[in-house]
Amino acid sequence: MKINSTTRSLWLLILLLLSAPSAYSAMTASLDNPPSQYIRMAEDGAALQVAVVRFKPRSGEQNWYLDLVSAVHVAEAGYYQDLNQRFAKYDAVLYEMVATEGTKVTPRQQDQSGNKTSAGKQNILTNLQMMITDVLGLTFQMDGVDYSPQHFIHADFSPDEFKKSMADKGESIAGMVLQMWRAGLARELTAGAGSQLSLFALLMADDKQLALKRMMAQELANAESMMMAFEGPEGSTLVAARNQKALNILKRTLIEEKPQSVAIFYGAAHMQDFQQRLINDFDLVPVSIEWLDAWSLQ
Repeated sequence: MKINSTTRSLWLLILLLLSAPSAYSAMTASLDNPPSQYIRMAEDGAALQVAVVRFKPRSGEQNWYLDLVSAVHVAEAGYYQDLNQRFAKYDAVLYEMVATEGTKVTPRQQDQSGNKTSAGKQNILTNLQMMITDVLGLTFQMDGVDYSPQHFIHADFSPDEFKKSMADKGESIAGMVLQMWRAGLARELTAGAGSQLSLFALLMADDKQLALKRMMAQELANAESMMMAFEGPEGSTLVAARNQKALNILKRTLIEEKPQSVAIFYGAAHMQDFQQRLINDFDLVPVSIEWLDAWSLQ
């Protein structure tokens, strides 16, 4: 029973990395069809990778492009350094964060004891992400990404908008956690003895931090399709409603600023929904995919 409880807790943390608010990159590949995943294990198992997918107008008459830049919210420091260099080349970067308009994102500051703290009040999701960061020896997204450039555009709900959307949909944080727990339990039962063997291997490993990273990376790589199933046909506030808000801001940005290059920087769990909306509502088509190493597993 204790092992099952631990597995379910890990699954909730894994879903959090994909959906809440190392810089090796594979060769860019052209696409014939929309990609079926935005997060994966590298073929050699040496890294957890996330996708950058480029979209262009179907007609080819407009000379601009949009990149869906996938994220996990804790990753290697080199991954974020690579992203900062990439983001500097866009005309506009639309980013996720449930925050009041005008909020300035600042890295955590070290106190005199050497512990990292934040100048602002953190919510429970952020605190959990910080905990995972420390346990896995990774870097928190808010520490690694430079949000200060003028071309960074907040494209997400405010806390009040988030609460209203949840109320309108009859959702609650407790209800979402329960759905995630059920999804994790179903997956655990499907996996059978394999999940318990993974935990046993973790307990027996010499490098437990690396073993835990590998176990969580494998779960993350398999979690994207389950997150979309969790969304259901109506779509949740957590993904679908926030994505629609981001695309409303994209429409405004395209009209007012006429950028030639745009990035939407959101968690990997958001990307399948974004992809479908860009194809259906903006008449864009994916033309290439590039895979970036987010976690080193060596």
